[in-house]
Amino acid sequence: MSSSEVQPAATLPEDLLSPETDWAGYLSGVVDGSSSQHVASLNAHIHSNPELAYEEHQAHNTFVDTLKTLGFAVTPMPTVSRPHSRPTVRAPRPRPPARHPAEEGGGGKLKLIAAGAYRGAAASLMVHPGAGYLLRPGLRGVAYYRMLANIKVRVYFTGQEAHAAIEPWNGVNALDAVCLSYNAVSMLRQQIRPHERIHGVFRAAGDRPNVVPADCCVEYYVRSDTKAAAEALWARVLKCFEGAALATGCGMRVEPLNSYDDLRPSQALCRAYEAAMPVGTVSWNDPPDFLAGSTDMGNVTYECPGFHGAFGIDTPVGQGNHTKSFAEAAGTQDSFVRAMECAKGMAIVGWKMLTDDVFAEGVQREWVADMEKARGEF
Repeated sequence: MSSSEVQPAATLPEDLLSPETDWAGYLSGVVDGSSSQHVASLNAHIHSNPELAYEEHQAHNTFVDTLKTLGFAVTPMPTVSRPHSRPTVRAPRPRPPARHPAEEGGGGKLKLIAAGAYRGAAASLMVHPGAGYLLRPGLRGVAYYRMLANIKVRVYFTGQEAHAAIEPWNGVNALDAVCLSYNAVSMLRQQIRPHERIHGVFRAAGDRPNVVPADCCVEYYVRSDTKAAAEALWARVLKCFEGAALATGCGMRVEPLNSYDDLRPSQALCRAYEAAMPVGTVSWNDPPDFLAGSTDMGNVTYECPGFHGAFGIDTPVGQGNHTKSFAEAAGTQDSFVRAMECAKGMAIVGWKMLTDDVFAEGVQREWVADMEKARGEF
């Protein structure tokens, strides 16, 4: 699948360049105008035609068609795309929105980082939905929160097949290594910090009961509050796998997957977003664990200043992210309206980043200092 370079449809009218222009009102009107028909149709189409990571063909084509309808020039680029818009703002000349692939699980932003998509970016802004029942009455979103670094791995154990009844003594049981490592990790969980998480599944655990399994695989996520802490925790988890392989006589190899860095949002961008939203609807950091997982946006915040706000949608209690009820709720008109409210806030923050040099320089200084802090954590 190819990506696309999008060029603005037109320059701003001269009467909008006045210092007295109500930019918040103007940008809000632009978002309302686009959402009334085209964006609403785009949203409905994508929700009704779900596609898996790196297979977003219909979504990509629909997104491009919508942009062309709105008067944008779209030209092919040799990168993967996704229609889920994450506006990337660059200085001094703003660049168009980037549509990021494989937003859940595929680590699409990692591929974009490797391709240089964020090189020189002044900021990257996005929002993500969460379960509305976690918010206090009256609140519709959270501006600032951290998310965990996540080291993802597959571990393969290799043994020796044998008939489990005729000559089991000739077998080397890779499933035993899987089970032994699982129990070792479960015991390790007692000695990790409250915010840390270790969880995994069996990807392959044998085919038939009467054959000693020779090839088994597990997949694990190892999470902590910083990239450095996650790597330290992974070193402890790795010993569980190595010990299981040694005890059972199995071979072992580790396949690294698309790991995510901890999310380090720009506090300046978050404050600006909180101020841009209707008074009393967005909290600064309440609750602090509204979205407590991990995201490839964390890697982006190591490349440039980032904003990763959250907004609540109405789901049954106990049916938060990654449940069927949440997926259904995401397609409602109310959820769409809430998402467009966030779009207005991000538009205002993006414009402030592009036009207020003092603000933009402050965002950059804050980010540089935070990156120095991050390097000191190792």
